[in-house]
Amino acid sequence: MNSLTLIVCSLLYLSLLFLIAYWAEHRTHTRRSLVNNPYVYSLSLAVYCTAWTFYGSVGRAVSHGMQFLTVYIGPTLAAPLWWLILRKIIRICKAQRITSIADFISARYGKNRGLGVFVTGLCVAGIIPYISIQIKAIATSFSVLSGQAGNASEGLFLGDQAFYITLVLTIFTILFGARTLEATERHEGLVTAVAFESLVKLVAFVAVGLFVTFGLFNGPTDIFQQARAIPALRQQFTFGPGHTSGDWFWNILLSMVAVLFLPRQFQVAVVENTSEKHLDKAIWLFPLYLFVINIFVLPLAFGGHILLGDLPIDADNYVLALPVQYGREGLALLAYIGGFSAATSMIIVETIALSVMVSNNVVMPFLVSRSNWQNRFGAVSSTFVINIRRLTIVLFLVLAYIYYRTVSQQFSLVSVGLISFAAVAQFTPAIIGGIFWKEGNRAGARLGLYAGTAMWFYTLILPTLVPGLLPPTLLTEGPWGIGFLRPQNLFGQTDLEPLAQGIFWSLLVNVLGYLWGSINRPQSALEHNQAVLFVDIFRLSRSDESSVVWKGKVVVSELQRLLTTFFGADWANRVIERYTSRHAPATPTSYADARLVTYCEKLLAGAIGTASARTLVASIAKEETISVDEVIRILKTSQELLSVNRELKRKSTELEQMAQQLSEANERLQAADLNKAEFLSTITHEVRTPITSVRALAEILYDTPDMNDHSRQQFLGTIIRESERLTRLINQVLDLERFESGRLQLQLEPVLLRDIVRQAIDTIQQLIREKNISITVQHDIPPTPVRADHDRLMQVFINLLSNAVKFCEPNQGRIAVLTSADGPNLIVSITDNGVGIDPAYHELIFDKFYQLHHKTRDKPTGSGLGLAISRKIAELHGGSIRVESQLGQGATFTVRIPVD
Repeated sequence: MNSLTLIVCSLLYLSLLFLIAYWAEHRTHTRRSLVNNPYVYSLSLAVYCTAWTFYGSVGRAVSHGMQFLTVYIGPTLAAPLWWLILRKIIRICKAQRITSIADFISARYGKNRGLGVFVTGLCVAGIIPYISIQIKAIATSFSVLSGQAGNASEGLFLGDQAFYITLVLTIFTILFGARTLEATERHEGLVTAVAFESLVKLVAFVAVGLFVTFGLFNGPTDIFQQARAIPALRQQFTFGPGHTSGDWFWNILLSMVAVLFLPRQFQVAVVENTSEKHLDKAIWLFPLYLFVINIFVLPLAFGGHILLGDLPIDADNYVLALPVQYGREGLALLAYIGGFSAATSMIIVETIALSVMVSNNVVMPFLVSRSNWQNRFGAVSSTFVINIRRLTIVLFLVLAYIYYRTVSQQFSLVSVGLISFAAVAQFTPAIIGGIFWKEGNRAGARLGLYAGTAMWFYTLILPTLVPGLLPPTLLTEGPWGIGFLRPQNLFGQTDLEPLAQGIFWSLLVNVLGYLWGSINRPQSALEHNQAVLFVDIFRLSRSDESSVVWKGKVVVSELQRLLTTFFGADWANRVIERYTSRHAPATPTSYADARLVTYCEKLLAGAIGTASARTLVASIAKEETISVDEVIRILKTSQELLSVNRELKRKSTELEQMAQQLSEANERLQAADLNKAEFLSTITHEVRTPITSVRALAEILYDTPDMNDHSRQQFLGTIIRESERLTRLINQVLDLERFESGRLQLQLEPVLLRDIVRQAIDTIQQLIREKNISITVQHDIPPTPVRADHDRLMQVFINLLSNAVKFCEPNQGRIAVLTSADGPNLIVSITDNGVGIDPAYHELIFDKFYQLHHKTRDKPTGSGLGLAISRKIAELHGGSIRVESQLGQGATFTVRIPVD
């Protein structure tokens, strides 16, 4: 493919990324952020998959077999722990305005400048080689696709295409991440572009995999069968010599750590995070991404070895070489863009993260400690910081290019990347210990980092300088001929491969140094304060400043001037006014309280680092010394206040609930009082009706002594019936009162349910004959006696049967009575074909007050006392009554009585 075409495509692609970043930032300014999305966040985490993944995984699979998977198994296993570890780190960084991993360690251990400088130096030393292999990947892929062969180590750099690639990437990196100074180092345009690149490299890799698997071979089965016939491949993919569990363990552990603490991962996962809830998606989406992008690694490795194994082509280049070899230029160009995406996303994010580290933890702490610095730079300090970052970006990419020309040509992509992983792993004890162990201190962190870094350099970096700067005898005989000090077989260790051995020894001395230093050296007041703020971050409010440990005096105007130096007068004025309006009012000439001082320090920390911010605030404030005992007292008081606040909130919530309950109870009492009044009114009406009838008939009899016998008998019969009606009503009211007061005692005795049903039917035979209703009875139970009150159960069945007769049409009514057994219960069902009951009333009809509330023509007639009493009787027997009915379809009342 023509070189000019590749150059144009590369520049167009970078321009597209810049346009995407610009568009995303424009949307942010209009409050339509793209980054505030869990899918964009998860895709940005895929910056973990660099050119190492795109090219190196295939080469690693050919040379080391299945061990290439350790780099992806580790992050997959680590992902569920993110909710415990990463979420805590995110919360801490948001509260403390931390913008880099060096800043994190520096802030945790007393905002110590020395620790920040050391961590930054280790990051630079560990990551520069990693950046160099990205340059190597781009340059190599360019050569493979353009058909140019060359060696970067030969000739002047002006004739090296990698130099121009580095130059272009430098320009774009500055445009992406070093344009303005913000109080939070977030780059929403950059994150959006990285997420887009993650999709591009995934699509490109899968496309090449599909082409090789199904275009050059007849599916995965065909590839694996052919690979099986090649002894070299069969040996690599069989667990045996060279594939120890120890190697797998240490490689997996290394990648678990790297996915958290690589500067680029810390940048996208922590600094750029807009919501902790995004971790919910990232926990499963990021491992899914790793799975998909690795599906075709083995087919590509096998296919490349089978088809290109006899050609002088590096296995790292199979992804590009296969489409080129078989004339698929479009696919080859897509693969090139995918690899270009993988490399450029890593370079841009990594160099931005490193430039922030250098400016915030090396350059700015040094400058702000000089008394004449602010007088010299004044209000252009923000421009000065930006220029520092731009210069460091240039410096890092130049160093990476030099490393590429001199060293990385000798090693594979993966081998250099793993050494960088091992460097980053040295931060693990200081960070994990720092967020979970309050006793961890600066002395322990410093000792552990120094010892672990020294061991990393000795076991992993020195061997890369052989041959060249160091003699080969260093690896074969050891320094000064001392065999057990050989870097790759330290202390006679031969069971692990060199990388795993280096990880083991460096982490071992690191952890031991951290523990020994923390246990045997005291903490300062500031260290103790920071330890509590880090470890107990979830117990402290994100916006709460009550745990500030600061004793001193500083005028508000001085703080405002300090903020103006870096962020401008308008921004500084707004910040001070907003804070003082929400908290303690203050004038420019008044002294700032501790919370305002800490707030301003955190704003500065977001732009220039915690150590620099601490130094600047100290330069304008008359701060008094504070003892550890005072720190403990202040923190204890703060936590007690927080506990009291939480308890007050809990009590307040309980009181609100109690008030709600009392209100509801009061409403129920008022309703009950109204119901009783209406009930008494109705009962009075029901009693007055038969009394009025009896009195009227009696007066007629009294006033008409010569009435004939037939009429007299009719009048007397009516008087008797009305008297019986009145008696029944009075008895119902008395029964209901005894039921509710609990004074009614059942007379339990063995009875046969079928006999009680038969007697109830006999009692209402007159009503049945008057309406000419048919009734059928079926007994499906044996004559099993139950302990029950005979008269009360009779009352229940008479009431239900009477209601069934009442609501059936004359001459058309049908009633069916069925007795049956259901486990320990006997059941009596009474079914009629009457008018039916609306389902909305099925529970209400058993309420003695219901009939009083719903005086509509559609509701069942009657006082409602019969069903209320029947349910009470059934419940006193340990049973129940329920109804099933629809309007116009009759009703079925079911009585359930337990046998025992």
